[in-house]
Order: sequence, then C-alpha cells, then structure tokens
Amino acid sequence: MALTVVGASGVALLDLPWSVPLEQWPADRLIGLPRGVSRHVVRFVRVEGTVYAVKEIGTWSAHREHRLLSQMSRARVPCVVPVGVVDGRTDGAEPLETALVTRHLTFSLPYRALFSQRLRPETAARLLDALAVLLVRLHLQGFWWGDCSLSNTLFRRDAGSFAAYLVDAETAEQHDRLSEGRRLDDLARARTNVIGELMDLQAGDLLDDADPIAVGDTLATRYTALWKALTEREVFRTGERYRVDARIRRLNELGFDVAELEVQTDVDGDHLQIRPKVVDAGHHARRLLRLTGLDVEENQARRLLNDLDAFTGGGVDAETDEEAAAHAWLTEVFHPVVRAVPRELRGKLEQAQVFHEVLVHRWYLSEAAGRDVGVEVAAASYVDSVLRHRPDERAVVDPLEA
Repeated sequence: MALTVVGASGVALLDLPWSVPLEQWPADRLIGLPRGVSRHVVRFVRVEGTVYAVKEIGTWSAHREHRLLSQMSRARVPCVVPVGVVDGRTDGAEPLETALVTRHLTFSLPYRALFSQRLRPETAARLLDALAVLLVRLHLQGFWWGDCSLSNTLFRRDAGSFAAYLVDAETAEQHDRLSEGRRLDDLARARTNVIGELMDLQAGDLLDDADPIAVGDTLATRYTALWKALTEREVFRTGERYRVDARIRRLNELGFDVAELEVQTDVDGDHLQIRPKVVDAGHHARRLLRLTGLDVEENQARRLLNDLDAFTGGGVDAETDEEAAAHAWLTEVFHPVVRAVPRELRGKLEQAQVFHEVLVHRWYLSEAAGRDVGVEVAAASYVDSVLRHRPDERAVVDPLEA
C-alpha cells in the first residue's frame, strides 16, 4: 500500500483500516455528517481532532483529482483541501479501490441538507448566486469544471449570503486560458444540471412553489452579469479618470480585487479603454486577515470591517494606526461577543457568523428600544433567545432560518 500525503498531519491517516472496503469501516471510526449525492462511497473520519472525507475512486482519477484540487488551492479557488491518496490497497486477497482524502470543510453543508425541509425560492437563489461566483472564479483561473452542479458543491454561511466550495474535480481540466466556447459550454452544463436537481427537489415537495427552470436560469444570469463586470472593456474620455476608481469599487463590492488594469488610449489620446487584467477574489477577507488575523468568508469580512470602521469613526488613515485600531476592536468588541457564547453552544455557528448575527440582533433590539442597546446586551439576548434554539450547524442548518 502506498500513501501519498500532503503535510505532516496526514501521517496519522496510516492508522485507518485501509485493508477494509470503505463501506465496511466500523462505526466507531466514522462521523455522521451530511453527505451530498456521489457516484462513489464517501465517509467522514476524525483523526487527531481533524475531520477528513475519504472517497473510493479509481487510481488514475484519484491522483488526477488530487493534482487538480492542489492546483485550485494554490490559485485560491474555494475548494476542499486535498490531503492524500491511498493506493495499492488490498484486503489480503483482492485489491481495493484507491482512496482520495480531503480535509472536511467545517460548518459546510451539501445542498440536500439545506433543502431537507421546504426551502424558500429566495434562499435557493442565494445558493445559485454563490455557485455562480464559484464558477466565475474557476474560469478566471483557467479551470473548466465539466460537471458544475449543486451536488458537487458545499455551502457555508457568509453573513446574509452563502459561499460555495468545489468538492468534486473529477471532470475538471486546467488551461492557460479558457476559450469562449469552452467557458459557455461549462455554464450551459451547469444550468442543465442545476435545473435537473431543482426538478428532483420539486418532485419530492422540497421546493416551494417555483419554476425550477426560472430559478435555475438565475445561475446563468448572475454568472453573465458578474463575468461582464469583471472582464468587459470600458471606454471613457481622458478627463473621466474617476470612472476607473468607480469600476474598481464596483469590483470590490462584488468581492473581487484588481491586481492591475490594462489601459489603452486611442490615436488622438482623447479616449481611454480599461479592462481588469488580473482579477483576484477576497479583497475584504484579505484586509481583515491582515488587520486582525481572522480568516473568514468575504461577506462576513465586509460586515466585520464595517463594524471595525464604525468603531474607529472612519478617521484612521495610516497603516500603523489602522492596525492599532483593529487590535482595540478585537479586544473590546469582537472577543467579548465571542466569549459571551457558552462553551456548549460554540458548535452552533462559526465565530464570524455569530458576530454578524449579533450585530443584526442589536439593530432590531435598538430599533425596538429607540436607542442603542450596546453590543454586550445584544450578545446576551442573542445567545438566550436565538442561538440556544438553533441546531448545531456542524451537522445541519435550519433552512427556514437561511
């Protein structure tokens, strides 16, 4: 048996019962987490405090998917992190399938867990928004997914929205640059897959009154609008340079950062053409990470940064002052809210999501009281009246609260 591992932490995986088919692994080795629809046997295990997903798959496919997921991770595309490939497995007499091991994405859920009860169409649309953003990020990096669907995606809460992560790269391909035909083919496949999945949900009475085709079309509509905002060439007069700043701000609001712009002038120099040349994702998340060390989703980062900026009064300009203000905000605002959550309730939601929801709860309480009730009062009220009654999000999300 050969175990190819990424990182020293994977060495502990050697203790797992690799000589037994995955579907026969003993229950005391497994963790009961929601699983999406898969063509392969998939199980979750905990090893030295870390949860891994193990999938049995052909040897060539396992190594190929491991390589593609590694490339996507390096390109900062949201996807599960590959840990290792276990091949040469045998039960002593017969060969067993190769296993691909990935690190489980905490607080994430497959779409069927979110649709485990009847889900409102607007929540379904938010899931498709997240999927559209993921597909755009893949295409910007030259990846063709080939099987984009809700089933091959995990979702995490991101403030009032969702963030989507790729979990199945079996059909994916990497190119230096995707051709227009290849890109549109990927989008068409995604639309077809999603509509089929929504029809399946509707047949099971898990989707409120909605047309699956109309809901599925929002994926293509959102993708097209986002792709245009990120890549189209814009023409304006030389004296309208302020529009460059407006374009960059618009991209930042969409969750993307501009590394550089391609700028061209016409013959007489009166007009400029601009187009983002290198576009990356996570503008707000990177700023929050730099200032505070908090590694969160993009919309959560935007919400936390808004609170940080409100805390400083918007008067901090120098980088050193900004870092000092961020430290004060962490000490005086963020950490007290997090500590207000009792230990037994900390598996409900991740910290950044709790903080976001406390801020929303504070707004409602202040609106009712006609004054600012303060973050400490809001945190205590939120824990007792909201969080305590939420299901543990490590296992399930209440779709009616989505």
